[in-house]
Amino acid sequence: MADAPSRASQRVAIPAGRFDDAPFIRACRRQSVPHVPVWFMRQAGRSLPEYRAARGPGSILDAIAQPDLVAELTLQPVDRYGTDAAIFFSDIVVPVAAVGFGVDVTPGTGPVVAQPFRSRDDLRRLRPLEPEIDTPYVVEAVSQLAATLDVPLIGFAGGPFTVASYLIEGGPSKNFTKVKSLMHSDPKLWADLMGVLTTMAVTSLRSQLDAGASAIQVFDSWAGILAPQYYESMVLPFTKRLVAEVETSHPGTPTILFGVGTGELLPLMATAGTSVVGIDWRVPLDEARLRVGPDRAIQGNLDPALCLAGWDVAAEATREVLARAGRAPGHIFNLGHGVLPETDPGILEQVVELVHAEGRAGVEETIQEERP
Repeated sequence: MADAPSRASQRVAIPAGRFDDAPFIRACRRQSVPHVPVWFMRQAGRSLPEYRAARGPGSILDAIAQPDLVAELTLQPVDRYGTDAAIFFSDIVVPVAAVGFGVDVTPGTGPVVAQPFRSRDDLRRLRPLEPEIDTPYVVEAVSQLAATLDVPLIGFAGGPFTVASYLIEGGPSKNFTKVKSLMHSDPKLWADLMGVLTTMAVTSLRSQLDAGASAIQVFDSWAGILAPQYYESMVLPFTKRLVAEVETSHPGTPTILFGVGTGELLPLMATAGTSVVGIDWRVPLDEARLRVGPDRAIQGNLDPALCLAGWDVAAEATREVLARAGRAPGHIFNLGHGVLPETDPGILEQVVELVHAEGRAGVEETIQEERP
């Protein structure tokens, strides 16, 4: 603990509002932009040969613990594609792994838990996160990147529900039976677990923002497996709390909420308090605007699989996304989920060029005027 203050004192102070005029930040705030901003989810660099060369073998958690390597991997897709924001290279299970819950990330599988969460006794394994002690490498890497990037850096955390799903299921799941069983059989334990994970996510996000991140995204990737009434009563209150606590400590920070298969949840997600709601590829963006409403920006939503079908297909699909998003302010172009590892980097380069060339947001138009 003794060296934490000196480590913090070595960081470069990042001026507040440094990127306020950046297209990505302006789009998050539903302001006019010179072109539609674009970035790619899920470590876009993993489709790059330079990523594979630098990353090497081993667990992603080992790589994440090396700030210089994290900075390099974060910068690679920005340098290659010319995106309007960088997504920090990390993983949503880093906080729970750092406090010793026994989580690893297995190549080809994803997060796996040696002893899954089963009872109230397991809450003791989730002690409070102390970023300067538990994840100093995250703080250092964000600080490095914030001092060198010429585009905003997006920090992130896993949504409490999604992290809980990994802890309870013990790994990725198709049916999420253990999660749903715990939610309904012991709602008090469920609420206590969600409360602990919400606090941990807030602590992690605040540490990233303190170190210089310009925006944050909450990946609640698996929320779409829930019926709306259960999402509203057993998940949404914790997401609202997370967003409100980040806003309290870092007012005005652009925030994004994203999940997969959440078409039926979009009206509820829009009430979480984030600046932006991410849309997967299943819902056209014109319909998504109606579901989300005029007070939130939208992000998305090219099907990542279409980037494997050749440039003609990808170009047509990209133009379709732009057309459905409309010219009103408040659209950030992204894929509808993460970049697939087998994606040709040249296709993503062309997607960025097309979006920058043809994606325009009207200066005078408003989201309200787009609504019927």
